[in-house]
Amino acid sequence: MRLPLIKHINEFVKENDEDYVEEAVELLEFLTESPNIKDEELDVIGELLSNLQGSLEVQKMMKSGISEKEANNEFMKRVMGSIDN
Repeated sequence: MRLPLIKHINEFVKENDEDYVEEAVELLEFLTESPNIKDEELDVIGELLSNLQGSLEVQKMMKSGISEKEANNEFMKRVMGSIDN
């Protein structure tokens, strides 16, 4: 997960709609089910999915009243905490 990409996706959500990100996640998840996808492609899709899902998590926090900066920081702390375990 990369915070700059999550922030960039959040800019897209501000200008458009969260539904686009949710639909992109659905499409990428569907692609992973194809027997024609190579391992390298699965790695890229997985990275894209983690950034898109991260953006949706940050959006959820922002909807609950947390500032964007605080939501980004909190999300990355959670991610780092799960990696440390």
